[in-house]
Amino acid sequence: MDRLSPLASVSATREVLSRHGLSTKKQLGQNFLINDDVLCKIVKLAGLTENDAVLEVGPGIGTLTIALLKSAQCVVSVERDPDLPAVLAETCAPWRDAFRLISKDALDLDAADVRTELESMGAPGFPAKFVANLPYAVAATIVLDFFERFSELESATVMVQKEVADRMAADPGSKNYGAYTVKLRMHAQPAGRFSVGPGNFFPPPHVESSVIRLDRATPQAACSAATELDRPVEEVVRATCTMADAAFATRRKTLSNSCKTYFGGRGSEGKRMAAELPRLFETAEIDPKRRGESLDEGEFIRLGAAYLRLL
Repeated sequence: MDRLSPLASVSATREVLSRHGLSTKKQLGQNFLINDDVLCKIVKLAGLTENDAVLEVGPGIGTLTIALLKSAQCVVSVERDPDLPAVLAETCAPWRDAFRLISKDALDLDAADVRTELESMGAPGFPAKFVANLPYAVAATIVLDFFERFSELESATVMVQKEVADRMAADPGSKNYGAYTVKLRMHAQPAGRFSVGPGNFFPPPHVESSVIRLDRATPQAACSAATELDRPVEEVVRATCTMADAAFATRRKTLSNSCKTYFGGRGSEGKRMAAELPRLFETAEIDPKRRGESLDEGEFIRLGAAYLRLL
């Protein structure tokens, strides 16, 4: 049976790196996948079809990239390491008409950058699917940032550290549930996950990994609040995210104390809002003696709507 990616082995990875005089860079979080079965599971979880345009971050030497190119219409990858474009030009050469590389930090990526590359391949628009083996140090930030900024993105299927996946999929009341979970849940819902051990990488990381799929979904409660307030749903989402940050500013304190700390340190407007907190909690019908981790997404949306009313 043909392998999905010929680079998914220690020997192939070492050979490519050696040929280009390179080694793995710990500071960039480079751990290359070496298990073809994991690649197959990623492609399956992402639900790729031959009509899909895919956005990838951190292609490395192209191990996952080749699997994506074999499974989709085209791929636009973003890589910050200046040593890797030459490697990718070689490893992805058979798919040069369906592959484009943007040499940039993913957090500085503009939608226009991606659209330009897609247009050059005859696939105008923006990729609906984001699939990547992400640098672990910035994985959580990239996923939330992309869902916030790229509205055309319909799903993200990403390899992240297990603890990050736990935060992404956490339920209210659990130890992993926090402001990040609430903010991500304003844009996407978990839709599948599997574990990946250290032995599937070269070099092996010192952590457990997970691949998680997130599908875009705006909570119905946010849409309802936007209609009631006659505000764009994006404003309700932003206000809810602000209240999530405030509720978890001091995690072990009550909502009242945590929010008071958060707003009290944000200038004159923040201090004004801190003084309005009793009204805010009353309007949202939320007991200020509760703690942030006890609130579900609907209750955070109520806090966000009350915040908008008091602005």
